[in-house]
Amino acid sequence: MDLLKNIVLGIDRLNEWVGRSISWVAVLMVAVVTGDVIMRYLFGKSFVFMQELEWHLFGVLFLIGAGYTLLHDSHVRVDIFYQRLTERQQAWINLLGVLIFLLPGCFLVLDTSIPYTAASWAVGEGSPDPGGLPARYLLKAVIPLGFTLLTLQGLAMGLRSIMLLAGHSVGPERSKGLQS
Repeated sequence: MDLLKNIVLGIDRLNEWVGRSISWVAVLMVAVVTGDVIMRYLFGKSFVFMQELEWHLFGVLFLIGAGYTLLHDSHVRVDIFYQRLTERQQAWINLLGVLIFLLPGCFLVLDTSIPYTAASWAVGEGSPDPGGLPARYLLKAVIPLGFTLLTLQGLAMGLRSIMLLAGHSVGPERSKGLQS
């Protein structure tokens, strides 16, 4: 059980570090959007590269932050019943959700996005729009990276549930806040 606990805590630490690091992209995204709005409404100018950069930054933030969001149990869910269940019942739901929905979904996205990303890298894909960003393949590489981090956190969630059901504790529940 110590090995499983170390794996879970290692994945948690990885996604905590990645999530805190990637959070700075939100600040950059706000600056880019603000600059774009100022340029458009005060000066009547709009640049394709700024608009593309906005959605590229959003995509990076969303994809890379997904594992961090799962770590802190901050994904949207309808928990009318879940919140009233015992810890063991919640562990069963989490385990089944990971096994039936999360991991198969992640593997499907990984299976399709890796060749998609490789093809983009092979041709050095850029924006099809004049004045757009030149390295779209970098954004596409974020898809398998983000889903790898989400898959790892899903594995950690499943292992944590298994350990709880076996009567072992892994440490503080991530949804109650991570102590630095």
